[in-house]
Amino acid sequence: MEEYAKREVQEIFSKKIRAGKRTYFFDVKATKGNDYFITITESKKRFEDGTFEKHKIFLYKEDFNKFFDALSETINHVKTDLMPEYDFDEFSRDQNFDDKPENIEL
Repeated sequence: MEEYAKREVQEIFSKKIRAGKRTYFFDVKATKGNDYFITITESKKRFEDGTFEKHKIFLYKEDFNKFFDALSETINHVKTDLMPEYDFDEFSRDQNFDDKPENIEL
């Protein structure tokens, strides 16, 4: 276990997305030799005991293009072929409801 802890992995960039009961983390990391990879983590709170269940994918640079192409094709298939009438942008709209009327969209 100590061998694993001694490996130096530096976090370069991180993006967090809250999505309902889940949170996704997209992290770019660098090895000691400046080789880059991405980790994608899904974190979901378990209400039984308050702990977090995490699932992680390691994505290496040689797979970036294949992964991106497959993910894009899959998402586009759902959007255009399976659910063309659905408004996927409803999840992108700003949900900020301050007391200021100019922040409310009708």
